[in-house]
Amino acid sequence: MNKKINKKDNFWLSLGKPILALAPMAGITDSAFRQLCRKHGADVVYTEMVSADGLHFDSQKTLGLLKFSPKEKPVVVQLFGKDPEKFIKAAQIVTKLGFDGIDINFGCPAKKVVGHGGGVTLMRDLDLCYNIIKNVCDHTPLPVSIKVRTSINKSPQLNSKCGDKKDGSGKVLALELVKKIKDLPITAIMVHGRSYEEKFSGEINYEMVKEIKENFPAIVLANGNITNPKIAQKTLELTQADGLGLARGLYGQPWLFEDIKKFLKTKKYKEKTWTQIKKVALEHAKLNFKFKKKHGIIEMRKHLLFYSKGQKQAKEMRKELVKVENIKQIKKVFQKY
Repeated sequence: MNKKINKKDNFWLSLGKPILALAPMAGITDSAFRQLCRKHGADVVYTEMVSADGLHFDSQKTLGLLKFSPKEKPVVVQLFGKDPEKFIKAAQIVTKLGFDGIDINFGCPAKKVVGHGGGVTLMRDLDLCYNIIKNVCDHTPLPVSIKVRTSINKSPQLNSKCGDKKDGSGKVLALELVKKIKDLPITAIMVHGRSYEEKFSGEINYEMVKEIKENFPAIVLANGNITNPKIAQKTLELTQADGLGLARGLYGQPWLFEDIKKFLKTKKYKEKTWTQIKKVALEHAKLNFKFKKKHGIIEMRKHLLFYSKGQKQAKEMRKELVKVENIKQIKKVFQKY
């Protein structure tokens, strides 16, 4: 199926650059967080990872992850799995639900995902990657994107020090995947600038992300270690990417999108005051409660710890925040500190 991509069908082509995207994060990028990030400047948001297998077998729990608000749009569903056939029904379900795009995960390093042969481990089999992507492209009119890491050791037995030569000996490089799928109508690639073995530590490989940009004709988003506007600007300059995928750097600061946009224009931005942070945290909690009731508040506890990080008496405050069960209790703790 040879898609003809145009602005009417493909929201990506209407976004101004640099594009700032909320990258997919399991247990984090639910509807409440996506809405908050859109309000604070995200150009596009991704869902949590959604199992293609779960959708194929009509899992109600998996289908529950697909609830979204119109306020989130454009919103992209990220699918993970390893069976090309199961991606067909998953793509069809996502398309009918009104999402704006589909992303395929080839970058997750989580044990429960790679342990079943999914995520970044798929990069060891480029033919399999190709077939998964092709099946999705062939069964949806939506724009399709992928998320990758810079590399993974070819063999699970190789230790993290193997294959660190520039030629990638001993490793499968993301660039190899990019070249493999060059004939498929992929709209965007988000590249986490670290290898599977590096997980989330160390500086990202700017040079390798730039090389992917030079070899991929469509949109490239750089991802990894973007925690403040200055790092964002540095990443854009060194990778020449079309935008950024923000992830763990958003913990406790979903307003990072607007800070980056302001900094890129004016070279200035202001740190939020504790009063401002509490206001955003409460808004976040209310959104979580709206979608998930009491369970949403329980899930909110981890976010409250993110928001309180670095504040005065944070240790004492956190002891109380991990026990909250409703909005009233959150307000009470915030008033106390």
